[in-house]
Amino acid sequence: MILKIILLILFFAVMIGVGIYCRRSASDVQGFVLGSRNVGSWLTAFAFGTSYFSAVIFVGYAGQFGWKYGLSATWIGIGNALIGSLLAWRILGRRTRLMTHHLQSATMPDFFGKRFSSDALKVAASIIVFIFLIPYTASLYNGLSRLFSMAFSVDYVWCVLGMAVLTGIYVLVGGYMATAVNDFIQGLIMLVGICAVIASVLNGNGGFSAAVASLSQIPSEAAPELNGAFVSFLGPQPLYLLGVVLLTSLGTWGLPQMVGKFYAIRNEAAIRKGTFISTFFAIIVAGGCYFLGGFGRLYGQSIEYSAAGTPIYDSIVPTMLASLPDLMIGVVIILVLSASMSTLSSLVLTSGSTLTLDIIDPAVAKVRKGARMNDRRQLLCIRLLVLFFIIISSILAIIQAKSSVTFIAQLMGISWGALAGAFLAPFLYGLYWKRTTAASVWASFIAGVAIMCGCMYCTFTGQTFISPYFTSPINAGVLAMVLGLVIVPVVSLCTKIEKKEKVEKMFNCYSSTVTVPASHSLIEEKED
Repeated sequence: MILKIILLILFFAVMIGVGIYCRRSASDVQGFVLGSRNVGSWLTAFAFGTSYFSAVIFVGYAGQFGWKYGLSATWIGIGNALIGSLLAWRILGRRTRLMTHHLQSATMPDFFGKRFSSDALKVAASIIVFIFLIPYTASLYNGLSRLFSMAFSVDYVWCVLGMAVLTGIYVLVGGYMATAVNDFIQGLIMLVGICAVIASVLNGNGGFSAAVASLSQIPSEAAPELNGAFVSFLGPQPLYLLGVVLLTSLGTWGLPQMVGKFYAIRNEAAIRKGTFISTFFAIIVAGGCYFLGGFGRLYGQSIEYSAAGTPIYDSIVPTMLASLPDLMIGVVIILVLSASMSTLSSLVLTSGSTLTLDIIDPAVAKVRKGARMNDRRQLLCIRLLVLFFIIISSILAIIQAKSSVTFIAQLMGISWGALAGAFLAPFLYGLYWKRTTAASVWASFIAGVAIMCGCMYCTFTGQTFISPYFTSPINAGVLAMVLGLVIVPVVSLCTKIEKKEKVEKMFNCYSSTVTVPASHSLIEEKED
């Protein structure tokens, strides 16, 4: 117990120290929200990765999908690395940095407002972010309760309050740069921790070969005709597995807290390095989490079950870790705290800056007949809203844990699907296609939110949404994303583009000439 407490104290001291150290970089809005757009490759890549993977992944998703799909759940981590990280950086990174810098936009809603010359779009996007990031934020605490109970026998309320206070201190004091530096430290902990945990769990089951052999003997309820379903290449339910891969991988392209990392990149070198660092991080952390969860069935006699006889997925990974040595349990606690706090800091910073810059400041300007808040007041408002989001998410997490209310945890998948379904297509097309219209963006917003609200309604009323396959929020989220990718070009071709000359000027930011070393581009010589 003393060892675990010492590890926690050291962890807390480092996080607060980083916040105090970075306070000078948070003296204005650009510094607080974007790190003055001067963040290097390592910090940006780790900020992207740690915002991507939280305790929801390590405890919730790894346990749930590892139980359902066995070792084939590792494909989810591979998809996260290749689609959610590598392709995201390659396709979105450079253009996002150029366009948002040219438009002087600090948030995704602000991008929509300026790219499509519509304040109404900016407000609508801000409302969507505000509504769907709160339950997402609250769900981050869920993975901690069982682990802290196992390791410290501490009430979940104190765990939530401690995490909220610590995150609030370093975010409020140091802003984006403190978040990025802490994300780097937390990312290193996650890399080392997941490797150590996998090695310990496999060793406790007789090694990799013995664990796989034991897993191969367990029959699958979903595919009883398939021998060794949980060690097969695509698992017992490949179609459902594909849905999880798509939502958790492609979905990041439309999440404001993820895309926002590209706004702050320093230069081209940071993009190139960050692409590979982020991909490597995702392979180890996400691949490792889902690979570890794939062995959850070996603990089927020890995990908790509901009254209906179904497994309680959040109990699977904690059960796997309960028999580890005290030092390893301490490492796991720090690992999950790191994963949760990094994502929490990113979400509350995104929420606070979006609400201030895209709703409150324009509203103040209307009341004052064009006079906006000065930089100092904007910064104060962002800090107050960051504090507000931390408090609200903490209250929701405590309510969910202390009562029979379960819908907050269920809203995690719906939140992800609504944000990605509404934003992915218009953001992607808006970066690449001049012909994208404001009407198509509205159509994508409406379709994405409507699909996920319909799924949520059917989930809570026990009805089937479209078909049994789409009743799952995961698959409904994929439907919302794919539909958006179809709706935006179709509606754009059927509607008129506004202010064509202004759009041409926006895209000129991609055509500006830059000088690069010959090692990066061969010099073309004229033939004689």
